[in-house]
Amino acid sequence: MRKALVVDDHPIVRATVKMVLQYEHFDVIVEAADGADAVQQARQLQPDLVVLDISMPKLDGLEAIRRIVDLNIGTRILVLTSLEPALYLKRCMVAGAAGFLSKVDDLDDLQRAVNVLMSGYTHFPNLTIGSVRRSDNEIDEARVIDSLSDRELVIFKHLAQGRSNKEIGDSMLLSNKTISTYKTRLLERFEVTSVVSLAEVAKRNSIV
Repeated sequence: MRKALVVDDHPIVRATVKMVLQYEHFDVIVEAADGADAVQQARQLQPDLVVLDISMPKLDGLEAIRRIVDLNIGTRILVLTSLEPALYLKRCMVAGAAGFLSKVDDLDDLQRAVNVLMSGYTHFPNLTIGSVRRSDNEIDEARVIDSLSDRELVIFKHLAQGRSNKEIGDSMLLSNKTISTYKTRLLERFEVTSVVSLAEVAKRNSIV
């Protein structure tokens, strides 16, 4: 009996993925709307496949991947996200995902990725390097972004979206003081003095 767990905070995305998995003869398909519930459901269900987003409430997808992998239940994890592959693909791979797919891809691509993972292989599309020349400043920013920890990157994204320390802390199960410390550190890393400037850096580098 093939079992799958679909994790996304958008019901329409979960319904679409579920439809594809039903076509691929998964017998049991359970849904979760946040990262914390995903880990709990994975522990109980022990699914053959988990399809999850990265940007989710309560527990981000990268941390959810690590915790599911730590369960040692042999689950194959496919990341399905709208976030920038150049920023997240390698991080997902390191966290323990077996595949990565963009939400802009066709359903046929999702079906193909599912089959690849269930056959025991990995699915990480090749990244192409853009031909647009980047300024030295943008290159420096990209290097800083690449050096951020997964948690720093998630908080950076939340700050750039205009979320308050309390909102970020509540969604990541961290204290307001911890978020404040990360914010100060990010301002120093990017050599800016305000969250507005931090948001501009994020926009230039496709974080938001």
